Amino acid sequence: MPDDQAARSDIKSAAMTLLAQYGEDAEIIATLRAAEVAAAGDVEALEHWDAVIDFLENGPDSDQLN
Repeated sequence: MPDDQAARSDIKSAAMTLLAQYGEDAEIIATLRAAEVAAAGDVEALEHWDAVIDFLENGPDSDQLN
């Protein structure tokens, strides 16, 4: 499952970068990016941004803490 672990790492990294850059507005920025890729029809990218939004809303899963 290295791909799954890499995907979780990418999600965490994106969320943490947004938090560092935008603070409390990070979720809004992630939502805007999700809307952009959805409009472009990029389903894979939309799944990524949906996961980033989930991370920002709910915090990390226990396996994402490392």
